[in-house]
Amino acid sequence: MGAKTKKFDPFLRPFWSLVFLITITGCSDNPIDSRDVDVQLIQTDAKTGSSAPHLATSLAGPVVLSWLEPNGSMTELRYSTFERDEWTPSSLVAKGSNWFVNWADFPSVVPISQNLWAAHWLVRQPAGGFAYDVEIARSNDGGITWSDSEKPHRDGTPTEHGFASLVPYHDEIIAIWLDGREMIGGHHGSGDKNAGGMTLRSSIAVKGKSFQTSELIDDLVCDCCQTDVAVAEAGPILVYRDRSSDEIRDIYVSRLLGGRWETGRSIFQDNWRIGGCPVNGPAIAARNGAVIVAWYSEANSTPRVLMARSDNDGSSFDTPVTIDAELPVGRVDIDFLENGDAAVSWIGKNDTDGGLLLWRTVSRTGSLGPLQEVTSISTRRNAGFPQMSRVGDRLLFAWTDVSGGQTTIRTARVDVPVVN
Repeated sequence: MGAKTKKFDPFLRPFWSLVFLITITGCSDNPIDSRDVDVQLIQTDAKTGSSAPHLATSLAGPVVLSWLEPNGSMTELRYSTFERDEWTPSSLVAKGSNWFVNWADFPSVVPISQNLWAAHWLVRQPAGGFAYDVEIARSNDGGITWSDSEKPHRDGTPTEHGFASLVPYHDEIIAIWLDGREMIGGHHGSGDKNAGGMTLRSSIAVKGKSFQTSELIDDLVCDCCQTDVAVAEAGPILVYRDRSSDEIRDIYVSRLLGGRWETGRSIFQDNWRIGGCPVNGPAIAARNGAVIVAWYSEANSTPRVLMARSDNDGSSFDTPVTIDAELPVGRVDIDFLENGDAAVSWIGKNDTDGGLLLWRTVSRTGSLGPLQEVTSISTRRNAGFPQMSRVGDRLLFAWTDVSGGQTTIRTARVDVPVVN
């Protein structure tokens, strides 16, 4: 990709952006399928005030749901596993009184192998504002007990470190995160027009050892769009929203080959030029040599959810398929179905000025399945980013319910309809 001119962006705020980008409309030209689809709500023991759900899966273990939960002056990271069609009683990973809790930058609990698990959360720095760190703990007994946490970054700067993704590779933990160490002003909005840009970095921890010195993957990326990573046949493949010196913010991928991250490259040139981060990261999944990526774009002032597929392990991608062009909000997720087709989820608008958690299948040839609804959902920031993961021949969804004035974690299992 080459070096890119670093440039301060006064609009890059998770709290400021996105809302002015979305025009409210209905989905009348993209109707939801009227056939009955079984959506079964599944209870968790998450308390009122819980938020920031995250779903993680591993070939060696069950689906893991994690979330944040308030407990007096403390914030707790808890998790539950999906077994026999229900959630087990939740377990505590860690808690703290100085955590950074944000609607778009959420923690995770990830099974690396059957016994080795990893979890991350965010802790405020004394500098305050948007200066915070990624903290990662490990469990060697499948989530029963947890180590003291450590940072995957060692720069020590009072800047933003977040939007992390954890991924297993062999018996190692790979951490990827957005790193603000080049931002001279210390955090966004400092007013320093000479401040550097957000970087994308990675570090690897071999089982039982600390994280290595971080590797620079990209020297200028979008400041607050989530990263995502999957394990392809050749190794981990990362997806993120890049940022060029002239404010083009398209979706890029990078593969870990021979122990090094390759230079990031665009999946497709949307050429979305925008002066501030849209807070709308991509999602990725990999299986049996195929890789699928979903993302949101407003290139040419046209909000769309798109998906691209690779059948050569991420070496190249087909022309994207438009999943929804009826002014979606985005906040996508993606996974493979058992038959090799893709399932994509996102938040869309309904006809009554509200939101819907939507999903549909995409065949290997790019044919779209019927548009399906999981639930009504707020489009506000505190609704966060819904999650989706396949469980056998069904899909599992998790989201933050903000109805009633307080947040609560909800989950549902959905049967995938057979399309004749």
